[in-house]
Amino acid sequence: MARNKHPEETVNLILDVAFRLFMEKGYEHTSIQDIIDHLGGLSKGAIYHHFKSKEDILAAVTDRMTADSNEMLARIRDRSDMSGKEKLKILFKESINRPVQDDIFTAAPNFGKNPKLLFSLLTETMEESAPKYILPIIRQGIADGSIRTEYPEELAELITLTANVWMNPMIFDSTEEESYRKFMVFSQMLKGFGLDVVDKEMLDRLQELAAIYQKNK
Repeated sequence: MARNKHPEETVNLILDVAFRLFMEKGYEHTSIQDIIDHLGGLSKGAIYHHFKSKEDILAAVTDRMTADSNEMLARIRDRSDMSGKEKLKILFKESINRPVQDDIFTAAPNFGKNPKLLFSLLTETMEESAPKYILPIIRQGIADGSIRTEYPEELAELITLTANVWMNPMIFDSTEEESYRKFMVFSQMLKGFGLDVVDKEMLDRLQELAAIYQKNK
């Protein structure tokens, strides 16, 4: 019975089991009891000692799954061989093409039923992604002439909110067709700022992710 593990090992075990069940059954169809039943003897108290809710477990699973993403964003942001516009294009492309996205959309929660998760996503978007990664790239683009705007902070927030929230099939239950239409509007919006940085490959990938979510929701 796995009762005497160190806290870090216990947390990792919980996250390993939760991830597997989320992938097999989907987040909505996995209960805390399901996780307990696969922990080899750990009690419900052991779970609640480390996590307050199933939502907290999902947040930790997602953080672990996307740990490499911030490193990738930082590498692109800090490159010295690209204009701001070029950096935005490669950032979008590499973000949407990450293999881990398939797992995220497979295990996806219903954000409409989980306001805590939605608020967490919005907070991360506004307080982490936009100011730390998108804004510095936009400022560089303004300096090198590849991006046109007098409002870099607001543009960074707009781009990040649109990409991470409005275009996210997991939030608005978007079909492939709906994802296509939103992508086209997103593309037109960016072109208005001189940012022709999204392409058909990204569109195809967004529709693929929407299909994965619809299949597994």
